[in-house]
Amino acid sequence: MEAVPITVQKPHVVFIPFPAQSHIKCMLKLARLLHHKGLYITFVNTQSNQKRLLKYGGFHDLDGAPGFQFKTVPDGLDSTSDDDHEPTQTIVELARYLAPNFLAPFLDLVSGLETPATCMISDGFMTFTQIPYAAEKLGVPIILFWTMAASGFMGFYQAKVLMEKGVVPLKDESYMTNGYLDTLIDIPGMKEIRLRDLPEHVLGVGPKSTALEFSVKAAHEADKVSHMIIHTFEQLESSLIQELNSMFPHVYTIGPLQLLLNQMTQKETKNSTFNGYSLWKEEPECFKWLHSKEPDSVVYVNFGSLAVMSLQDLLELGWGLVNSNHYFLWIIRSDLVDGGPVVLPAELEEVIKERGFIASWCSQEEVLNHPSVGGFLTHGGWGSVIESLSAGVPMICCPFTGDQRTNCRQVCNEWEVGIEIGKDAGRDELAKVVRELMEGGRMRSKAMEWREMAEIATGPDGASSLDLQKLFNELSVLSRD
Repeated sequence: MEAVPITVQKPHVVFIPFPAQSHIKCMLKLARLLHHKGLYITFVNTQSNQKRLLKYGGFHDLDGAPGFQFKTVPDGLDSTSDDDHEPTQTIVELARYLAPNFLAPFLDLVSGLETPATCMISDGFMTFTQIPYAAEKLGVPIILFWTMAASGFMGFYQAKVLMEKGVVPLKDESYMTNGYLDTLIDIPGMKEIRLRDLPEHVLGVGPKSTALEFSVKAAHEADKVSHMIIHTFEQLESSLIQELNSMFPHVYTIGPLQLLLNQMTQKETKNSTFNGYSLWKEEPECFKWLHSKEPDSVVYVNFGSLAVMSLQDLLELGWGLVNSNHYFLWIIRSDLVDGGPVVLPAELEEVIKERGFIASWCSQEEVLNHPSVGGFLTHGGWGSVIESLSAGVPMICCPFTGDQRTNCRQVCNEWEVGIEIGKDAGRDELAKVVRELMEGGRMRSKAMEWREMAEIATGPDGASSLDLQKLFNELSVLSRD
């Protein structure tokens, strides 16, 4: 009897990022790595984000490349507009639109793919759009990608645990200031963690906290999925990773992603080693200014794509940077100030010219890897933290939201490469911590040690490289099941 040939389907992974700059950037890097290994990739953005990515990100080399395609879902904005105005949605408004409107077009998109999907890799926070239901309905396995540290994931995961114990939600706003947040809590793999070190979404205030409910649901969805990816490396968070491996069936710690991409040859990555991921127009003029400065003499200041502050806090920050007597590259987004445009007093603008350079956006990893940059004043988002660790640059952490509190705690207490400061700090305190960061050698030395360990983790036999290969092997097996 003649044997029937077995048809092996080409592995085809559908990526679904949370529609924010750092999440898209992180997932695109993993998608690029898996595409380089030979997998088909479909990357699903919202229409407006895809438009911005192609406009500013320079991803024309991947768009339409063999085995890689971008697809979009509606976001409630006019996708046909050709003007230069950026979307006016906040991330909360976008999430509110996607919650009831994502599932149907996504199902149509995936079911209509010419090459059937064999797996979905979804941002862990996109489960609010019913991605797990979509995967089940389509008969496609799903992997959750947490684009954060293991400590950040564990911090969010506590929403479920602490709610079951009755620790959260907080009864009222007074609990934010009465010392209750200094309560120590027991988190596997982490020492002496206070409630205030957790993401504020986890704390919640009152019985109907939408943010807490969102976090609890995300934690419950994590329990249902057998495979998860975390953007970290074993040496950085070994005890936490050990705990996660005991809690979940399959955990892949793959990071720093940029260092894994650096293993690819220049020809394969073309000219997009650090570029190609931005939703904002980058200003390359800052590099000419950086080239004129001595090694380790510049503090880089950037609070990411979502943080918002008052004009008063911005001015205090400006005067603090000036009074530190150190050079600084300061990124001021057009929407950084709450309630209006950024207008600096003439007096401040004049003194900034002596030691500072202001830009609205830049290629952050390229800046952090520039020899003249010796410190980073950051909001503490995980993308920024792991990029700074990868470049061996110490930090001042000024957390605003999300996992930034947890990241700040780890940077300052566990990894010993940073100083914490409040977002309402005055100019004198700001000037003092900038001087401490730029003039102290201990944190810079420690940061270089973490850089070396990150390079080892992403080397040919490093833990992150091995986990990337394990993930690739698993995705290949799924295509045959």
